[in-house]
Amino acid sequence: MQSVAAVFHAPGEPLRFESLPLPELGVGEALVRIRCATICGSDLHTLFGRRGSPAPIVLGHEMVGDLSAGEVCDYYGSPLGIGDRVTWSMVWSCRHCYYCDRGLASKCERLFKFGHERMGVGRDLTGAYAEYCHLPAGTAIFRVPANVPDSIAAPANCATATVAAVLRNAGAVAGRNVLVIGAGMLGLTACAMARAEGAAQVIAVERDERRRALAERFGATIASATGEAAFSATGGRGVDIALEFAGTPEACESAIPLLRAGGHLVMAGAVFPSRPMALAAEDVVRRMLKLTGVYNYQPEDLGHALQFLSQVKDRYPFDELIGARFSLAGINTAIQFAEKEKPPRVAVIQG
Repeated sequence: MQSVAAVFHAPGEPLRFESLPLPELGVGEALVRIRCATICGSDLHTLFGRRGSPAPIVLGHEMVGDLSAGEVCDYYGSPLGIGDRVTWSMVWSCRHCYYCDRGLASKCERLFKFGHERMGVGRDLTGAYAEYCHLPAGTAIFRVPANVPDSIAAPANCATATVAAVLRNAGAVAGRNVLVIGAGMLGLTACAMARAEGAAQVIAVERDERRRALAERFGATIASATGEAAFSATGGRGVDIALEFAGTPEACESAIPLLRAGGHLVMAGAVFPSRPMALAAEDVVRRMLKLTGVYNYQPEDLGHALQFLSQVKDRYPFDELIGARFSLAGINTAIQFAEKEKPPRVAVIQG
């Protein structure tokens, strides 16, 4: 049996459709038929040459599908059945190396990331832009809640789970003033998740007027083009927690003065090369600030993300974050649309 896949060979080139053999499954492995994938901004960076990637490769890491083959359990140990709708951690970890043993599965010494690995023996079908995806033994698999549509569930194993990891690292937000810098897919999700977890105020900083309007619909109490609102909304003290999703040194630098004494900046957006961040060490010390970087996430964060989406699906317009829907056959058109129009997400519907 074969699977059609849209394969990346070089930046600026259209994805090429190829037929790849389905793998023979080993113990603990699974095969999933993809129902829906969404195009993440990091994939666009690869496709247009803004960041390096191995090639050839089946890109795409935000996906949901039906279990097609394999005798496996979900992350909580419950057996899965053929046809169950599932998603899985974008990050595969061995669960027993130095970093896994210390609660840093996202930095596993044998780390494997779906949609990021060069094609090779047993690793051809590990991305979302294909009919099937091959899950190695040990993949953290989760059932998708019945009330969460495919196009909302697909980004969970990247965007939503990353936000869950950011808020876990930020600590309890209930009753606190939270600043969200950048109102793209992650920032909008962070506004909603912080409000759902009881934040007193969520102040979104975003230059784009359309995204500011969206931030208010996703729970932001204030949406502004600048960070000055962080002072006016907090009696001049500054915010308790700042969450950075813009990905630029300027965004990180602008957040630090907006923190109150003892405030906490969590950075997650800077995942591609940029200039060094300017930081006044004395300011950090004297104001007792805390800075945390978050990259990837723990499997539990994906579980939390799915539970969150199930609970708030009707409260926040997550379905409107999908700017357009295309078939797998139209994926190259979908990519061009995503690059030009820049909606939070574009969906590739399959099967």
